[in-house]
Amino acid sequence: MTMHQTIETDGEDAGLHPLFRDAPSSVEFNKLRKRLLRLTRQAIEDYGMVRPGDRWLVALSGGKDSYGLLTILLDLKWRGLLPVELLACNLDQGQPNFPKHILPGYLQSLGVPHRIEYQDTYSIVTDKIPENRTYCSLCSRLRRGHLYRIAREEGCSSLVLGHHRDDILETFFMNLFHGGRLAAMPPKLLNDEGDVNVLRPLSFCAESDLARFADAMKFPIIPCDLCGSQDGLQRNAMKDMLSDIEKRMPGRKDTMIRALANVRPSHLLDCGLFDFASLMPEMAGNPATQPD
Repeated sequence: MTMHQTIETDGEDAGLHPLFRDAPSSVEFNKLRKRLLRLTRQAIEDYGMVRPGDRWLVALSGGKDSYGLLTILLDLKWRGLLPVELLACNLDQGQPNFPKHILPGYLQSLGVPHRIEYQDTYSIVTDKIPENRTYCSLCSRLRRGHLYRIAREEGCSSLVLGHHRDDILETFFMNLFHGGRLAAMPPKLLNDEGDVNVLRPLSFCAESDLARFADAMKFPIIPCDLCGSQDGLQRNAMKDMLSDIEKRMPGRKDTMIRALANVRPSHLLDCGLFDFASLMPEMAGNPATQPD
C-alpha cells in the first residue's frame, strides 16, 4: 500500500478531526487536506523526524504557514500517526499594534497546550538596522535564539517551523545568486549546541496549497508589520522569478525540490565533496613497451 493510499484509508476510518467541523465539505478541499497530510507525513518519515515520546515546540507566528503546520500535525497526531507531544508557542516580538488576544484565544478554543512568550526584539531590530535595510536576518536570529531557549525550558527535543517547499527553493536561489553557494533549508537540522532539532515537516508542501488551506479554514491571520511592509526584499525577487518559471513551465517547482534530494557531487565543482584529484584512467599497459 502506498503512502497516499495509507493516508486516504486513515481518513476514511478515522473520519475528520474536530478541527475541520467548520471546514468546507467539498471534494476539492478534501483532496487538498489529504495532499497536505500525505506530503507532511512523507517528509516526517523520509527525514526521520519522529522519536516516539518526544515533545515538539511548534512555532506559531499567526501566518498562514504556521497555522497550517499546527493543524496538520494535530490531525496526524489525532490519527495516531504522530507519536509525539505538541506544544504550540508564539513569540510576541513587541511589534506595534500586534493583536495579543488572537493566538491565545484561538489555541484555547482548540484546547491546544501552548506558551505565549513576550520578548521585545522589535526595538532591538529597528534600533540596529537602518530603515532602508531589511530586518529579516537579525529578526530571524533573535527569534530563533529565544525559541531554542523556550524549547530547552519546556523539555522539547525539537523546534518545528512552518517553512514549505517554496521557502526552500527561494532560499536555494538566494544562496546561489547572492551567496555563491549551493545551500537551502534542510528539512531536519541539529542546532549548533547539539541539543535541539529544527524540523520542517512542510518541506514538500506548496505555498499555494497552504494559502488555499488557510482560506478554507478561515484561520485568524496576523500580518507581519515588521518585514512584510518592506519592499525590495531579495526573497520577493526569488518568489517572483519562481512564479514566472512555474507559470511558463508548470511543475518545475516540484522538479526543483526533487533535484535538491538527488545530488551528484561528482557532477559539481566542490573538491571538498568529491576527490577529483584521484580520478586517473587505468592504463592497459605501459605505452613504451607496446609494439608499434
